[in-house]
Amino acid sequence: MTTHASRYAFRIGPTGMMGALGLLLLLFAAVAGPVIWGADASHLDVAAAQQGPSAQHLLGTDSLGRDMFARVMSGARLSLVLAVLATALGSAAGVLLGAFPTVLGRRGRQAWESAMNTAIAFPALLLALCVATVAGVGAKGAVWALGIASAPNFARLTYTLASSVSGSDYVLAARILGVSRSRLMLRHVLPNIAEPLIVTTTLQVGGMLIALSGLSFIGLGVQPPSYDWGRLLSENLNRIYTAPAAALAPGVAIVIAGLVFNALGESATALVRADAPAAARPRRFGGAPRPTAAPRPQAGTAGQKPAGPTADAGAYALRVHDLSVVFPGPVGPVHTVRGVTLDVRRGERVGIVGESGSGKTLTAMAIAGLVPEPGRVTAGRMEIAGRDPGTLRAPERRRLLGSMTAVIFQDPLSSFNPALKMGRQLTEASEVHLGLPHAQAMRLAQDRLHQVRVPSPALRMAQYPHELSGGMRQRAMIAMGLMGEPELIIADEPTTALDVTVQEQIVRLLGQINQDTKAAVLMISHDISVVTSLCHRVVVMYAGHIVEDIDVASLLAGPAHPYTQALLASVPHMGSDRNQPLATIPGRPPQPRELPGGCAFAPRCPFVSDTCRSRQPPLQVRDGRRVACWHPRPPRAADPTDTTTTTAGPA
Repeated sequence: MTTHASRYAFRIGPTGMMGALGLLLLLFAAVAGPVIWGADASHLDVAAAQQGPSAQHLLGTDSLGRDMFARVMSGARLSLVLAVLATALGSAAGVLLGAFPTVLGRRGRQAWESAMNTAIAFPALLLALCVATVAGVGAKGAVWALGIASAPNFARLTYTLASSVSGSDYVLAARILGVSRSRLMLRHVLPNIAEPLIVTTTLQVGGMLIALSGLSFIGLGVQPPSYDWGRLLSENLNRIYTAPAAALAPGVAIVIAGLVFNALGESATALVRADAPAAARPRRFGGAPRPTAAPRPQAGTAGQKPAGPTADAGAYALRVHDLSVVFPGPVGPVHTVRGVTLDVRRGERVGIVGESGSGKTLTAMAIAGLVPEPGRVTAGRMEIAGRDPGTLRAPERRRLLGSMTAVIFQDPLSSFNPALKMGRQLTEASEVHLGLPHAQAMRLAQDRLHQVRVPSPALRMAQYPHELSGGMRQRAMIAMGLMGEPELIIADEPTTALDVTVQEQIVRLLGQINQDTKAAVLMISHDISVVTSLCHRVVVMYAGHIVEDIDVASLLAGPAHPYTQALLASVPHMGSDRNQPLATIPGRPPQPRELPGGCAFAPRCPFVSDTCRSRQPPLQVRDGRRVACWHPRPPRAADPTDTTTTTAGPA
């Protein structure tokens, strides 16, 4: 206990210790001041008016003979209470104004930003004077004036902090679930920005105290017979040369109180920074196309199945035709996904591979309805379990995407809300879509954790995400996806951040779940060997376009597209010559805004021709696989010593 306390004392430092001591003195004056000195502060003694300091009157007396020390100590309560009320009003209004726009659409946010920029541009002091005049002279009007005047700046801070959280992975997962805007804001956004807001509020109290004293000083704040430090300063300032102690004492009290709250705020800032674990810091969801170093979300969502799927739901979990994703660019639209056509049968395991920036993750995000603004998704056909999300009303679309689609992203840590325990997060899907009571949802969550082989499920549900290991968090994300009965599981590089042993366990677990639930699995990865160990079929993407769609058996016999061949050759295996450098693909993938007129792989292809440079090859069936190439390679005989790929299997 002593070590723990000394560690915090060291972090707070001398400034924090002095601030804490000053706060205790202020609280003592606010609570006990009117009780101890209230009678002397109100006692009139005209014969002793305007006396200097003495043993009887430490700071002298005012024009009516009242003891100035007693009035300063008694005035502490009203000064501090009004400052706290004004801060609470301004911060509460600012939090609501700043957090709510983060759950609105693009147009709603733009309208809010325009209004808030106008409010911030208006001088806060002038706004406070206007409000004080309208609200009426007095303590109440001063509190309303300063609370309203401070709200825009507090709202801007809240909006900035909330924007950094609103794109996080756990917020995206909640959006898929169809969580209401109020629940999204109160449960997922505000708890993760509470610490900096509390620190700012502490600092704000000191500023409010000074501002309120200023309004009282000019006659717009506290009115007689009530008094605060600003009122006392105004009444006695004209005696600055004859009785400086009586004139300066209220001002000194204002300055000391302001310094105390500033010291507390600075110490709280240092303490929060020192204590905030890296696991609990919010991360941003990058736009698309994403930088290769940006973290990707990882979330599992599931719930109740919407009624009324079409007849194709029995055969296909996913049907996509001519899917495209376009973002506006400085010189025109940027096509990041181009004409993707993909069918996934129920119970099938399909892998999507490609280098970073190939469009594989953005394709998955488009299917899940998570493409960030201002991206635009178009498709000739898009069906999940036989239903087209684009034809449904917003609540039904959220129910479809949140109940029949489970999404598992790359980074298991950033996908959970760091401010909530695991149990509250795992039960959200069943509470939102199934309407289960919390106790029943908790039992279901424990069953799902047990299903994915998480030890001690009850204990894990009482822990925070950063208390779990990486592999355990990944299993918990899969359990979240199984809280309902998803038809489609989208796994976006679910093994990238894990060690090799845990990678194998997760791959086996996905295969077993596929066998048990008959849910289709769409696995995205840059590692073709991991994909082929799980999937029945492999889809290869390059520059936002499918270049080959091939089953694993045919892949073992040799892919047709040169890019797929290069991907396979770049994967080391047991038969690789250790004396030779690892195989690489020369050049780099083209940027979406720099796509060539013909085949996008042409600048890197060893078999390129003039036709490749001038015309884009169509995706057509050749030798039992779909391939987009003018010069496809013939199949080769399988080499039994080649361990680059293995046959797909669930376990």
